[in-house]
Amino acid sequence: MMEEHLVTIVDFQTTEHRTTFVKLVGYDAESNNKFEGEVKFVGGRPFGDLIHADRSALSASCREYVQTLLIVKYNEGEFK
Repeated sequence: MMEEHLVTIVDFQTTEHRTTFVKLVGYDAESNNKFEGEVKFVGGRPFGDLIHADRSALSASCREYVQTLLIVKYNEGEFK
C-alpha cells in the first residue's frame, strides 16, 4: 500500500493588501521526502515555487495535492 501525501498548515497571515501567506510542512509520498514552504494567495489564486510546475521540488502528484488542498481550505474560509 502506497503512503499518502501529508500537509500541515503551520501558520497564515493576511496583509493589508489582501494577500494571504500560508506556511506549511508536509510529506511527499511519491518522492519519500519531507518539505516545507510558503504559498501566497492573491485574488483567491495560489502562487509560489512550492506549487509551481517548473520550480517545485515536489512530485507532480504531491504538488497537485497541495494546491488542491490549499484552494479548498482557502475557499472554505480557513485562512481568515
